[in-house]
Amino acid sequence: MSTSNNNETQTSQAILEALQNLIEVVAKLRSPDGGCPWDLAQTPQTLIPYVIEEAYEVVHAIQSDSTEAIAEELGDLLLQVVLQAQIASESDRFTLKEVAEGITQKLIRRHPHVFGNLKVEGVEEVRSNWEQIKANEKGQTNDRAKLLSTKLDRYASTLPPVMAAMKISKKSAAIGFEWENADGVWDKFKEELAELKEALATEDKAHQQAELGDLLFTIINIARWYDLDPSAALQGTSQRLIQRISKIESFAERPLTEYTLDELENLWRQAKIQLAKS
Repeated sequence: MSTSNNNETQTSQAILEALQNLIEVVAKLRSPDGGCPWDLAQTPQTLIPYVIEEAYEVVHAIQSDSTEAIAEELGDLLLQVVLQAQIASESDRFTLKEVAEGITQKLIRRHPHVFGNLKVEGVEEVRSNWEQIKANEKGQTNDRAKLLSTKLDRYASTLPPVMAAMKISKKSAAIGFEWENADGVWDKFKEELAELKEALATEDKAHQQAELGDLLFTIINIARWYDLDPSAALQGTSQRLIQRISKIESFAERPLTEYTLDELENLWRQAKIQLAKS
């Protein structure tokens, strides 16, 4: 065996050992005999927020281009995968083995140009083949897979809400569900705002929620009309809020909970002015 092959084998073994250690640690945390009460209390449903949070933290780490942060956050996300598989295995639903085998077989099926004899010309053909294979796996006909409603349903069920709404808005507008000009969008905004106010005057939470959704979707349509990124805009606002609170905390003389509203307003203005100067 060549030195290169030997090194690859040793690396693979080290990776497998590390994964096995993680699996054993998670199993111990979930053990009724000496496990962690918090981990034992978790279900697949209670862990959903953590899956989402860890995925976003991976994205943030990648954007920061910090090798250490990327490795750490990928580990946190991997923990969620192993933990979900551990919980499922306890009720004989599936194990991490089925998870790994499933994604491996899926990759092989969806890359016939790599693992088979299919010839492709460029990325677009690869993407087209992928979608066709995916549709076949789900038992959809090619015509069904091409329907706009099928694509929109996929966006709604797989993407973060704001991103999904933006994609749905763009795709719907492309086939004609569109206003003639920006005035129409603003009229719709006023209409939805009035309807939300009316709903809030009632005690019907479902109706209130629906009207809030309509208003938010209209705001996303406004963003599309003006070529703005609603996710980036919201993220920027949150970041500015954090910066201002951090600045307030830096020159506050006591816990913020001990300040009156007027005092907090004054601190807020001071923080805003200082941040603007910097």
